[in-house]
Amino acid sequence: MNTNTTLELLIDGRSLRISPDLLRNYNQPAPRYTSYPTAPEWDEGFRETDLRQAFQQANARRPAAPISLYFHIPFCESLCLYCGCNVVINKNHEAAAPYLERLKQEIDSVGYEVSSERPVEQIHWGGGTPTYLSPDQIESLFSHIRSRFSISDTAEIGVEVDPRVTTDDHLRTMRRMGFNRISMGIQDFDSLVQKTIHRIQSVDATERLVEFSRGLGFESINIDLIYGLPHQTVDTFADTVDKVIGLAPDRIAVFSYAHVPWMKKQQGSFEKHLPDGVEKFRIFSRAIEKLTEAGYRYIGLDHFALPKDEISRAQDERTLHRNFQGYTTRRGCELYGMGVSAISGLDNVYAQNSRDLTGYYEAIDSGRWPTMRGFRVSDEDKLRRSVINRILCHCVVLKGEVEDEFGINFDEFFATELNRLRELEQDQLVRLERDRVEVEGLGRIFIRNVAMIFDAYLTQHHEEGARKFSTSL
Repeated sequence: MNTNTTLELLIDGRSLRISPDLLRNYNQPAPRYTSYPTAPEWDEGFRETDLRQAFQQANARRPAAPISLYFHIPFCESLCLYCGCNVVINKNHEAAAPYLERLKQEIDSVGYEVSSERPVEQIHWGGGTPTYLSPDQIESLFSHIRSRFSISDTAEIGVEVDPRVTTDDHLRTMRRMGFNRISMGIQDFDSLVQKTIHRIQSVDATERLVEFSRGLGFESINIDLIYGLPHQTVDTFADTVDKVIGLAPDRIAVFSYAHVPWMKKQQGSFEKHLPDGVEKFRIFSRAIEKLTEAGYRYIGLDHFALPKDEISRAQDERTLHRNFQGYTTRRGCELYGMGVSAISGLDNVYAQNSRDLTGYYEAIDSGRWPTMRGFRVSDEDKLRRSVINRILCHCVVLKGEVEDEFGINFDEFFATELNRLRELEQDQLVRLERDRVEVEGLGRIFIRNVAMIFDAYLTQHHEEGARKFSTSL
């Protein structure tokens, strides 16, 4: 194809045009903003005593406020070559038992510090592959969680599953324990792509899992896809999207493949087969068109949902929020993360556990918390975090709301940022008005670029720092 050809995209019935030069200009390294400040800013001098203090302050500050819990199950039977997650590859499932023993000890420690008056409104199990655990182990772990925390009757309880290893007994057990949301990775149904990334998964097996989950009464089903994988083309990925639409999930995430071989060396094995920036944009733009034509709402960034879904309603009501699990409707819930590499996100503090099993086990076995780094959030950080969250979740920043919440004059405080946004306005990513900054058109796709304008830390990074983030497309 001619890489100098202007590309066209249809979003919400509006035809948009983008030149290759414009695409190259915005397809730059950018944070995903599941936190602000982002993880590269966090300090390894932040330790267990700092986190304990933060937990105690959170109880005192909001003694009855709802919370969210995250549990990381790192194990997988085999390595998907595209994967950038924190995983432990082990075909011997006996490896789970010593991990669960330590995880329960950490649950005891955190449960002791968190007020029992604070209801748990959200629980998420991620990985890795949570269904690497046996049904009995899943029941034992969840029962332990329930014994240490006050889980609300209205809690959203979700789990990530791999259709290749998830059995009917897994699903029955999780549903009986109270799980009501399920998220499954597909990535791509094309046989060549699957072979290259080392993830073979049939349409029939996936469809059966979806239908069985529905039959058990799971309230929401999410499917994850990835665009930009090796050997993907516009037509082959469009075929995958069509098959996923046929499964009728409530939500669909179409993630951009993050090529970070300096962090995940296995990704270098297929580097020469990756679609270039223009082709990658065409792959995603076709997916947007197909999903919106099928009735899915483009929430922004990489998420789509049916209009009836809770996440769509939350965006309409401007209560949508973003944390380390992505978009969430549980706004205001401070997050307590447990397990290897897990992250906690409180109003004033971020903290992350040790990223390797050795360090995690050593800390737990010695009676310590496995905290490896963290960050204390300043008042200005909170202000900028609020603006970035509004951009990513609502696609609009109402200046008056920010002024009332933080006691500032928006135009004066963000004069430099508003001036930089004028270039994005000329490129039709945003619209600047007297009372608001609104993301529009191509800004939905390059929304990370819009958010970056308000990131005070990016300008402090030297050139090597850019390698810490994947490109925005």
